[in-house]
Formats: sequence, C-alpha cells, structure tokens
Amino acid sequence: MSAIDDPSSLLATLLDKAKKAGADAADAIFVNGISLSTSYRLGKPEDLERSEGHDLGLRVLLGQQQAMVSTTDFAEDALDELVSRAIAMAGAVPEDPFCGLIEPSQLARDWPDLELADTGEPGPEKLIEWARRAEEAARAVPGVTNSEGGDASWGRSHKALATSGGFFGSYESSSFSFSVSVLAGEDTGMERDYDWSSACFEDDLGSPEEIGKNAGEGAVRRLNPRKAPSGPVPVVYDPRVSGGLIRHLSGAISGASVARGTSFLKDRLGQTVFAPGLNVTDDPHRKRGMRSRPFDGEGAATTRREIIKDGVLTTWLLDSRSARQLGLSTTGHAARGTGGPPTPSPSNLYLEPGLASPKELMADIESGLYVTELIGMGVNGVTGDYSRGAAGFWIDKGEIAWPVSELTVAGNLKDMFAHITPANDLTFRYGVDAPTLRVDGMTVAGQ
Repeated sequence: MSAIDDPSSLLATLLDKAKKAGADAADAIFVNGISLSTSYRLGKPEDLERSEGHDLGLRVLLGQQQAMVSTTDFAEDALDELVSRAIAMAGAVPEDPFCGLIEPSQLARDWPDLELADTGEPGPEKLIEWARRAEEAARAVPGVTNSEGGDASWGRSHKALATSGGFFGSYESSSFSFSVSVLAGEDTGMERDYDWSSACFEDDLGSPEEIGKNAGEGAVRRLNPRKAPSGPVPVVYDPRVSGGLIRHLSGAISGASVARGTSFLKDRLGQTVFAPGLNVTDDPHRKRGMRSRPFDGEGAATTRREIIKDGVLTTWLLDSRSARQLGLSTTGHAARGTGGPPTPSPSNLYLEPGLASPKELMADIESGLYVTELIGMGVNGVTGDYSRGAAGFWIDKGEIAWPVSELTVAGNLKDMFAHITPANDLTFRYGVDAPTLRVDGMTVAGQ
C-alpha cells in the first residue's frame, strides 16, 4: 500500500522521525487532491484540465519555538531531510509563548459522518455538457449578445491530520460546480452578469438551464443603467452579496485580530452587536455543507455554535494560539494548510433568516438601493468603516425599478450590524451565507 493510500502510516512515520530528531512535540498534515475542469464558449469546448497532487506538512516544536515545512516528496531520504530542516528552522526562530499543541482533553475522539464525499466522478463529457447547456440557455435569452463562456469542474480531496499528542483523523470531500457569464447590449452599452451552482454532491446541483437563464436575464436587466442620487437611504443586499457582511463579522471576531487589538469588536464580547432577535450560527457538522469539517486543523472537536444569539456576541473564533493569548480555550476553529500554522476560520457560517419575504422587506422603501454587485475591499477592520463600490437597481416606492451603477455605499459596520433586517430566503451557496438583507441608515454616493 502506498503512502498516499495509507496516510496514517506516513504521518506516524514522520512524527516518529521528528521526535527522534529532538522535537518536543509535532503535528503533520497530509492532503491529496484530484480535479477536473473544462470551459465552453460560443458553442465550442475551449479547454480541459486535470490535475492530481499531494502535499505533506510538518510542524515541530522545540519548547516555545516552532517551524513549519512542507514537501511533495514522500521518499524516505526526503522525509529525513524535511525533519532536519524543520528542527533547524525551529531552533533559529524567536520563542512564541503562545504556540503549542492543544490539550489532550480538547482532541476530537469521535465525529459524525458528514456526507462530504460523493462516490461518483464525472467524465469530461459530462462537464462539457453542463457548461454547454448553461451557456446555450444564457445565449438564448433575447438581448444577450456575447458570452464569456461556461465552466464546469469537479474535485475530490483527502485530508489527514496526526499529532504527537495521540490524535489521528482523516476525511474526504468532493465538489461539483458549473457557471456561466454572458453580456447583453452593444459597444459601450454592454452589461455583464453571471450565475453558478456548486455542491458537495452532484445530486444537489441546480439545473444548467436555470443557471444559464438567470445569467442571461440578469445581464439584460442591467442594460441602460442610471446614476443613483446621493444621500442616506435604505440599502438592500441581494443574497449573492449579503454574505459579505457576515464575512466582515467573521474577520472581526477572529481570535487573532482580537488578540492583536485590531478588531472594531474587540471589546464587545457579551454585548449586543446585532439587532435583538437575530442569530448568526456556525455549523461545522451540517451534512453536505460546503465548509463542514469533523475536526479542526489542530484535531480539536468541532461543534455547532451560536456566534450571535438574540443579537448578542457570544464567542470569538479561536484556535489554540489565540485562545492562549486571550486566556480562553480553543473553540475548534483552527484551519491550516501544509505550509503554515493554524489560524482561526469559520466553517458553515450563516445569518438565520427572518420572517418577511424580500418583497415585504422593501415594501415601505420610497427610495433605496438594491445591491447585486460589490467592488473593492474598502473595509477598515480596526474602526469598522465601510465603503464599497456597488451596482444594482434603484428601489422606487417599494419596487425594484431601474438599474444603477458607478456608485458607492458607505457606513460603519457597527451601525450596519445593529440595523440589519433579514428576509426569509436563506440558501446555502458559499459556506458563509445570508438571506436578502436590508440595512437602514447607509449613505449612497451616486451622481
């Protein structure tokens, strides 16, 4: 049996070598992946790519010094060299009083089957067919004049983690996706839109025809945009962009940012941050979830947590290092690759839906903005100041009226979080998700 087929033996061998070379503690991570992708444009296949690869990462600790190294060569002499290099690097770096493996009591001992890996592998013909169907449906929409193409992909990965503290765990996951992007209009009046579907299992994918139709109709709706008036108005975020606000929350409650004092929420634990009644949940055990995981990047047990409960911030997202800095315990949010140390990261993070439909959410808005696209990264993580380029549609007397572009939406995330109203249309598409969101009290800069 090869090392790729038996990562437990490979990782045990590597940790044993590290301990014999003088490491006080160590952990190692193995990743093996296969992917297949294709693109299709204007009625013809354009490319087909397949890749296979594996990687091995080692972290060694000498007291309170640590170093990380990685390799794709699993030969015996290459592993010896990997260990020697890691030991030498650890001995040369400054001490970190907060580094180290997690406590044995924090290790995951068992975990549920999360159904993350489909057994099927689509052939190139199926991927090409998905991309073709999506593009043809998009190009069939009256007003669509050009195409950036359809894409389809599949991937499978196997991850395994072992620590000198006695932990070993592994799991597989798969992903399927297709997308299409088309243009409507002519010359300088052209507008673009897109749509996609992605899932862990093929059966959970949407229809290529529906995705194509959505992209085509979206591009046509964006034709002949107007300038938006400037001033304070309610802003409504479409679900394709609303999750961005929850990502900003994720960054602000990352233990690493809080420990450094660089988060605008660093003093808000246990306080009301969102409007009363709102809940934000992180669920690593959601079956077939895009970012589900049975254990975290340090081997810690993972569990569902209400990050925001009835508007109150209940916890930070912590790995063991940031937890030690803050005098707390890890929350099982460590994520890592083969080349770096663990860092805090959410799993399936989402704002729970409200009761009103999107139409009801907008019914009393005399003038406002419905955002479908955001541009730039104008967010200050220290102050919470928020300023993003945007495009979408103007809301007039409670109805989505006409397209608008070349404008900016601005506010402060502390105020924005406190004035969010969610609709009832939550769907899980990204791993960080939210329904349609209304945010009152924002400023739009247009004409």
